[in-house]
Amino acid sequence: MPKNLNDKAGAVGRRLRLPAVIALLAICVLDLLLPERLTFGPNWLVPAGAVVLLIPTIFFHRTGRHQLNVVFGISILVLLTLALWWSLVFLIAGLPGKRLPPEDLLRSAVALWISNILVFACWYWRLDAGGPHARESSAGHTKGAFLFPQMALPQGSKLIDEAWKPEFVDYLFIAFNTSTAFSPTDVPVLGRWAKVLMMLQSCISLATVAILAARAINIL
Repeated sequence: MPKNLNDKAGAVGRRLRLPAVIALLAICVLDLLLPERLTFGPNWLVPAGAVVLLIPTIFFHRTGRHQLNVVFGISILVLLTLALWWSLVFLIAGLPGKRLPPEDLLRSAVALWISNILVFACWYWRLDAGGPHARESSAGHTKGAFLFPQMALPQGSKLIDEAWKPEFVDYLFIAFNTSTAFSPTDVPVLGRWAKVLMMLQSCISLATVAILAARAINIL
């Protein structure tokens, strides 16, 4: 591939991945808002670990070492997902004894609910159709774990560009709907791994929403 095309492809790849990086950093900020009794160690420990892993992840992507990029990218998501479950378990465990002040309880539940959306959006973005590198390298998006409406349109339709590919915001939309409606709404789920992840995301969302509802009823 000519150098100018390589540079163009690299610029497109960086543009497409920037929202995912922003989402990961937002999760780290939300973790910092949690009280330390809900976190694994100091509340800065998991965000610091995620940032440390993010640096080589970006480096390997920019240098074309895509296998290492995948390994480190998935490592970040495993760390953040385990931290999310850890915090949720301790949040629920502290409800009967009222170990958290009402303000901390509500703030933590909201932070975990938003983190849940961002974490699973990153999972869908990372795993669907071979991952972001495979999608960026393809001529168009014709198969994957999610059946986007654009994929169901007939070839040659003027409603969509033939080279259309899902970007991070498309997976964020799926994750948001899963946490609010407990379903993918307009995007059918085809892959078994995606169905399992969506069930896990719905469970976390339902638990945090139940905590908020229970606290609201208690206040009334």
